[in-house]
Amino acid sequence: MASTTRAADLASASPSGKTFLGHPRGLATLFMTEMWERFSYYGMRALLIYYLVSGGADAAAGSQGGGLAMKATMATAIYSVYVSMVYLMAYPGGWFGDRVWGARKTVTVAGFVIMAGHLALAVPGQAAFFVGLLLVAMGSGLLKANISTMVGHLYDGPEDPRRDGGFTVFYMSINLGAFVAPFIIGTVGKEYNWHLGFALAAIGMGLGLTQFLLGTRHLSPKSSKVPNPLLPAERKSLLVKAGAVVVAAVAFYAAIVALGVYTLNWALVPLTIAGLAIPVVVLVRIKRDKDLDAGEQSKMTAYIWFFVAAAAFWMIYDQGGSTLSLFADKSTADKVLGFGFSSTWYQSLNPLFVMALAPVFAWLWIWLSRRNKEPNTIVKFSMGLVLIGASFFIFVVPMNMAGDGTKVSPMWLVSIYMIQTIGELCLSPVGLSVTTKMAPQKYASQMMGVWFLAVTAGDCTTSLLSLAGVNMDGTSVIAFQAAMAALAGFAVFSYRKKVQSLMGGVH
Repeated sequence: MASTTRAADLASASPSGKTFLGHPRGLATLFMTEMWERFSYYGMRALLIYYLVSGGADAAAGSQGGGLAMKATMATAIYSVYVSMVYLMAYPGGWFGDRVWGARKTVTVAGFVIMAGHLALAVPGQAAFFVGLLLVAMGSGLLKANISTMVGHLYDGPEDPRRDGGFTVFYMSINLGAFVAPFIIGTVGKEYNWHLGFALAAIGMGLGLTQFLLGTRHLSPKSSKVPNPLLPAERKSLLVKAGAVVVAAVAFYAAIVALGVYTLNWALVPLTIAGLAIPVVVLVRIKRDKDLDAGEQSKMTAYIWFFVAAAAFWMIYDQGGSTLSLFADKSTADKVLGFGFSSTWYQSLNPLFVMALAPVFAWLWIWLSRRNKEPNTIVKFSMGLVLIGASFFIFVVPMNMAGDGTKVSPMWLVSIYMIQTIGELCLSPVGLSVTTKMAPQKYASQMMGVWFLAVTAGDCTTSLLSLAGVNMDGTSVIAFQAAMAALAGFAVFSYRKKVQSLMGGVH
C-alpha cells in the first residue's frame, strides 16, 4: 500500500491522525477503556463467591467475616445468574447501540452504570449488594456489545489489512485487565475489607470512563451515529410495552413482599428460566424466519449444534469462578515455597494462559493449514468439549484427596485452569469466527449477541441445578458433568460429516 494511501486511511479512521502501534489513535482509547472495565469486572467477580459465603457454614475456616453468609448452593446460583445476565444483556445492548443511542453514547452510559453498580457494592447491606449486581450486569452488557463495534469503525472496512491486528491488540486489553485485577481488587477485598475491594473496582471503571471521555476525539465519527434509528411510532410502542412490563413486575413483587412470602428464589428462578428460554426463543425465531433461503436455513441448523456444544462448555468453564474458587479457598494450600497468597489469585491463571498460549495456537493453526492438516471447526469444537470434560475428571482427584481435610497442592488447580484455557482456545475464537461466517444476512449484526447467549444458557443451567439443591462441588456431580462434556465432544465428532454438509462451504 502506498504511503499516501495509508496516511489517508489513518487520517480517516482517526481524526487526530496520530497512531497507536501502527493503528488509529482511537485504538489506544478503546484499549484503555476496555482494560479498566475488565479490571473492574474481573476484580469484583474474583470476590463475588467469597463474599456471598463469608460468615456462613460454607466459608473456609479463618476467612474474613462480614459477607452474606449464604450456603454454597445459593452462592453458586447467584454467581451463575449474575454472569449469565452480563452476557444476556449484550443482546439488547447491541440493539441500543444500533437503534437508540449509537455505540459511543451507549458505552458512555454503560460506564456510568457500571461505576454506580460497584459503588453500590461498596455499601454494606444486602439490598445495596443486589442493586449493585444488577447495575454492573446491565452496564457490562451494554458496553460489551458496543465497544468492539467501535474498534471496527476505526478501520477502512473489512478489507483493511490492519483490522485483524487491531482486534488482536484490543483483545489483549481484556486479558491484561483480567490478569491484574485479582492481585489488587481480589487481595484487598478478600483479605482486608470486602467493600474496599468493591470500591477499587469502581475506581477502575472510573479511570476507564475518564480515559474514554478524554479520548473520544480520536474515535471515528461513525461511532456517534445511530445506524438504524427507531421511528417515532416504534419508539412510542416500545415505551408503552416496556412501561407495562415494569408496572406488572413492580405490582407482582410488591404483592409477594406484602404477603410476606418473598425469598431470593422469587428473583433467581424467573431470571434463570428467562436465561434458558430466551436463547431458545431467539434461535427458533431465526430458524423459522421464512425470509431465509435454503442455504441459510441449513447453516442455522448446523449452528444449533455449535450453540448447544458451547453452552455445555461454558457451563463447566464458568464454574472456575464458583466451584473451583470455593475449593481453592477451603481445600488448597495457600503457600508455595513459604510464600503466602490469596485464593483470588487463581482467577489470574486463565488470562495469563490466554496471553501465553493464544499466539502459539494461532501459529499452530496456520502451520497445520499450510500442510492441509488443520482440524475443521467441528473437530476444534469437539476438542474443546473433551478438554473441558477432562479438566473436571482431573478435578475429581484432588477433591477425593481433600476429603479428609487435607490441603492439596495448588498445582492441581493450575493444571485444571490450564486445560480449561486450552479448551477455550479450541472453542471460543472458532465459535466467534463461525458465527460471523454462518450468520444469515438478515441477522448479520445480531448473531454475535446470539453467540453470547450460549454463555447465558450454560450459566443458567448451573444456576438451575444449584437452586434445585444440587451440590455442584460434590464428587459425583463433578464426574457427571465431566462425562457429559466428554460424551458431547465425541457426539459432535461422530456427526461431523452430517454437520459439515449442513454448513455448506463454511470450513
